[in-house]
Amino acid sequence: MEKEFFDRAVPIFVGLGYLTHVESVSHAHALLSDWPVDRRGPAHAMALAACKAAIAGDLDAKTARRVFETFARRKNILAPVASPPMAAISAEPAELPGSC
Repeated sequence: MEKEFFDRAVPIFVGLGYLTHVESVSHAHALLSDWPVDRRGPAHAMALAACKAAIAGDLDAKTARRVFETFARRKNILAPVASPPMAAISAEPAELPGSC
């Protein structure tokens, strides 16, 4: 079942704004299956169909991930991806205010 894992997780907010990382087709499918019926729509239907197809082996996990990420973006539950702090990627030492 290794083929069903995403190359990188999809960070989303669930419940009362708790962050979770969706790492596989099965995880995405479970979240979509539990989605409230009155809040479903075309994006939900497409994401659920993509997950079902990926589980059946008719679609690759990369494509299912893209469809799920689009669903999350449209529902405003996609969490922003944090950038590493600039100091962590800078080759030069940081100059702090008041330093010589």
